[in-house]
Formats: sequence, structure tokens, C-alpha cells
Amino acid sequence: MLQPMEQPADDYDTPWKSAVMRHFREFMAFFFPQVHDAIDWRQPHRFLDQELAQVVRDASLGRRRLDKLVQLTRRDGDAGILYIHVEIQRSREKDFAERIFTYHYRIYDRFHSPVSTLVILADPHPGWRPDCYRYDMHGGETCIIFPVVKLLDFWPSLDRLLSSHNAFALLTAAHLMTLRTRGLDQQRFEFKAMLTALMYERNWDTQRVLDVFNVLDWMMKVPGHLQHQLAMRIDELNRSKEMPFENLMIRMAKEKAREEGLQEGRAAGREEGRAAGREEGRETGLELGREQGLELGREAGLKLGREEGREEGREEGREEGREEGRKEGRRAVVRKLLLLRFGSLTPHAEQLLATAGPAELTALEDKILQAADLNELIQPME
Repeated sequence: MLQPMEQPADDYDTPWKSAVMRHFREFMAFFFPQVHDAIDWRQPHRFLDQELAQVVRDASLGRRRLDKLVQLTRRDGDAGILYIHVEIQRSREKDFAERIFTYHYRIYDRFHSPVSTLVILADPHPGWRPDCYRYDMHGGETCIIFPVVKLLDFWPSLDRLLSSHNAFALLTAAHLMTLRTRGLDQQRFEFKAMLTALMYERNWDTQRVLDVFNVLDWMMKVPGHLQHQLAMRIDELNRSKEMPFENLMIRMAKEKAREEGLQEGRAAGREEGRAAGREEGRETGLELGREQGLELGREAGLKLGREEGREEGREEGREEGREEGRKEGRRAVVRKLLLLRFGSLTPHAEQLLATAGPAELTALEDKILQAADLNELIQPME
């Protein structure tokens, strides 16, 4: 069973719009045969895109998904003008029926002519089937009922779709297979190749084949390498059948493969670039970290060394100061003893005392009482 999802990733709007505009009569014959038979196809029909855009702007209901407004001629006795509003809705929308009602009455208000609103539900939700909008007030009722075609309902009739010569039968099959193969690239490729081969079996004109193939190619996206395989299969089909559009189809498939390959290559390149960038960044970060770490280490070492040096210097200075202080203290004691023993000191004696070391001071202390005069005491120091 098809898995429900709110927003299909594959793009249906643009290819469906192109197919509807190019082959509108065939579109109506396949999806709405009764309405098709009520139209005089001998008369030209006209798409009113600008008029519909104005209606949408006036309604202020936001961006529309895929809708077309067509002016046609009826086949009944009056042969009057008929306006058909076609909407292909690919996802569930809360106020969808109310929006259809608003478009309907605004189109009627614009042209004052009968309007037929036709809806195709291309969403993947089997239970979502809005087909009317109504409200009643004080005994009165306003209502719009619109025909609805649910594409999921065609799945049991897939064989009939594949055997039909209507282009929209083939595109409906492609739509269903696209939903069924979401995330299954190989299976989608096989379905896409099969549908391409079926086109070769139809007796369609060149433009019709190219239109359908363009929609099919856009709808059923596959990776570049599988798109390249599709181009090879088309080439094999061309060898078995002479087709006037063979070169163009091959070119379309190859260009698509090239685009897919470029996208895959860019994605792979970005990933490799990010990986290389991360590795280079890691190496650069490590190198920068090492350099910053060394610098921080040097700074921390210098700071610690300065602190330790200052501490050692202070300690050595204190020790030297204490030693010098002890020497000065001993000199002062010895000088005082000399003054008491000899009364006064000559300049020469003062100089010798100022430069005396610990051993010399000790010698003076030992001999100061035995020496007969000052000269006898200081003579060994000269």
C-alpha cells in the first residue's frame, strides 16, 4: 500500500501543467469523459491564466498548486460559452473545499457564465476525498459539488493504464509508480525504462512523444548513473526501430544524466571538501595549538623562572647581607677594643681594619692584649 506523506518530494506541478496545456482534449477525455463529450471541440479553446491569477489575488487564499481556467464552447443547443476550472491537488489541504468554492463563485462573478470545477487529487492519502462545500443559514443553503478523480484509485487498473494509448493513462501510471518507488532508485529506474519503451510502441507523432517523455523524465527522478543507463536503453530501442525523434530523446536523457551526475559530483565534492577541510583544520589547529602551547609554556617558564630567581636572589641577598652584617659587627667590636687598648688609630690602621676578613679579625682579637703597640699588632696584616 502507498505510504501516506504530507509533502511529496517529487515535482508534479510543472510537468502536469505542461501536459494539460498541450493535450487538454486528451486530458479531458481520459479523466472527465462526460464533460469532454459536452464540449464542441471544433471550436478553439483558450487558457485564461491572467484572469485566473487575478481571481486568486482577489481571493487572498495564498499560492495555488496547479490549476487552469479554460474557455470553451458547449455542444448543447445554446452553443454557449463554458468556463472550466481544473485543479490538480497533490497534498492534503485543510480548507481545500472552501477554496474551490471561493474560486468558483469568483470566476462566475467575473464572467457571469456557467463554470464547471473539476478536481484531480494526486495526493498519497486514500481517505482524503473532498468533493463538496456547503453551509446553511436560516433555512437557506449554499452548496457546490465538484467532480473528483483520485489518482490512487487507478492502481488496481495499472494494466489498463499501460495498455491505453491515451497519454494521460501513461502519465497516471508514471505518477503511481513514482509514489510507489520513493526511495527505491533501482525499481523506479526499471519502471521508467518500461514506460519509455511503451512510448516506442505507440503510433504517436514526434511532438507528442517528446512531450510525454519530458513529463515522465521530470516526474520520475533517478540518480545520474541510472539516468545514463536509461540513455543507453533508449539507444538500443532506436537501433531496433527507426524513430524520427531518437537523437533528441537520447540527448534529453544524456543531458538529464549529466545534470544528475553534476549534482551528485557537487555533493560528493562538497563532502570531500568538508572532510579535507576538517582534517586540514585539525592539523592547523594542532600546529597552532603546539605553537601557542610552546609560547604559553615559555611565558609561564619565564614567569616562574623570574619568580624563582627573585626568591633565590632575595635569599642569597639576605644571606650575604647577614654575612656582611656579621663582618661589620666584628669590625666594630675589634675597633672598639683597639681604641680602648691604644687610645687612637692611625689612618693606615683604619684602612687595614676596614678590609680585614674573618681570619684577620680573629687574629687581631687573639693578639690585641699581648701586643706592645699598634704597629706590632697590624704589621702581619700589611
